[in-house]
Amino acid sequence: MALKTLNSRNKKDLKWPKIIIAGLSTIGIVDTGSITLKNWGLFTSLSCPGIQNGCETVLNSPWGTLFENNQFNIPLSLAGFITYLSILVITIILSLNLISPKEKLNKFLWWSIFLISCASSTFSFLLLNIMFLKIQAYCFFCILSAILSFSIFIISMIGAKFESREPMIFRGFIVAISVLLGGLIWSTNVDPTNAIDVKSPTENVSPIITTSSSPQKVKFAKFLSENNIVMYSAYWCPHCHDQKQLFGREAVKELKVVECAKDGKDNDHELCQTKGISGFPSWEINGEIISGTRDLEELAIKTNYQGDSNF
Repeated sequence: MALKTLNSRNKKDLKWPKIIIAGLSTIGIVDTGSITLKNWGLFTSLSCPGIQNGCETVLNSPWGTLFENNQFNIPLSLAGFITYLSILVITIILSLNLISPKEKLNKFLWWSIFLISCASSTFSFLLLNIMFLKIQAYCFFCILSAILSFSIFIISMIGAKFESREPMIFRGFIVAISVLLGGLIWSTNVDPTNAIDVKSPTENVSPIITTSSSPQKVKFAKFLSENNIVMYSAYWCPHCHDQKQLFGREAVKELKVVECAKDGKDNDHELCQTKGISGFPSWEINGEIISGTRDLEELAIKTNYQGDSNF
């Protein structure tokens, strides 16, 4: 009796899984698309719920970029955007009922949604671990994307109505292991702690800046330098490193940074004492000293920056 009921259900084409998957993938497109446009400087600044600077810290980390050079960069969010867009297109095709549920193409499309969401869920799991254990920051948009991936993966198993669990488990396992291994290799390669520092270990220098800079950040850094706005730093100060990470390595090269640590390389310890620098980082803006890591938007306001502040 139970077998007959199962067969009867399998003959019916469920509509609600397709509707939910389409809705979730649409949210995913908006989520990852907004991050991508923000990264390319084509979107206004995003308001990230939660810990201050969390989203910017995560998205500007080495794990936030797939490829970059001096002219162009491909953020990791673009891969998420393409993934959600692919799932939405496939779901729309299934929802149009142009293909009979019994046809092989219909099954192939459901398999595609299942395997794509399986890969996405596995990679999201890896990224969450990197975010909390490596970057140690909180990004609402990243967590939302992971929840969407897991949800689509679960619902795809219901909507596909696979006749046998064995192929589903086997193929899902193969995809998950492949993505996990590939993701671990990628994560290890971009991890700045594994980079070879060409500087002498006896030199007391600041850690390597691992984030990239948008054109807006570079222009803002040039503005600060041209207006004699100085950042006082110490090589051993983690907050100074955080401040530089917000600018990115290209923009930091344009800043006027004074090394205050007495044993730091190329330091100007006496100048720092003369200025009365007691905390790091400190900014000298129009003769006033302000301490602490600052949002770039806040610095733009304090320095009366009139350029594009879409950092």
